[in-house]
Amino acid sequence: MLSENRAVAALRVFLVVLFAILVVFQTLSLPGQFRHQAEVNPNDADLRWPATFVAAFVVLCIQVVVVATWQLLTMVKRDRIFTPAATFWVNLIIGAIGGVWLVVGTVFLLVVLNADDPGLPMVLLLLEVVITVLGLLLVVMRALLQRATTLHTDMEAVI
Repeated sequence: MLSENRAVAALRVFLVVLFAILVVFQTLSLPGQFRHQAEVNPNDADLRWPATFVAAFVVLCIQVVVVATWQLLTMVKRDRIFTPAATFWVNLIIGAIGGVWLVVGTVFLLVVLNADDPGLPMVLLLLEVVITVLGLLLVVMRALLQRATTLHTDMEAVI
């Protein structure tokens, strides 16, 4: 149990750091980068706001995953992870991953239709496959959590 507590504490520290970095990216870095690109390449200036919106949405989805993970860690710490409430947070993570999957897939299709170099489409395809794997892994983990919750409830009823 001691190593579990240390892992939860360390994960919480890194979740706070990650969330802070994401806020900086969402509010300063990404909008500034797209503004700069619009100034440097006036031909691509019309992509500034769509790119800013897409990037901010992806960062927001990651923030949702961070908050949901924090809540799941709280449930683990309180030994309440095997309750139906945990499924809500896992579903929220799956929904956020699904949102990123849709956005990256749309960007991938737009890039493929207009690309003259295979580099960016291949990177986006790799990213889409990684997101797909993560999403499907979470769906399987949710099913395992639901089964464990049912077994836990049955065991409590027996005891």
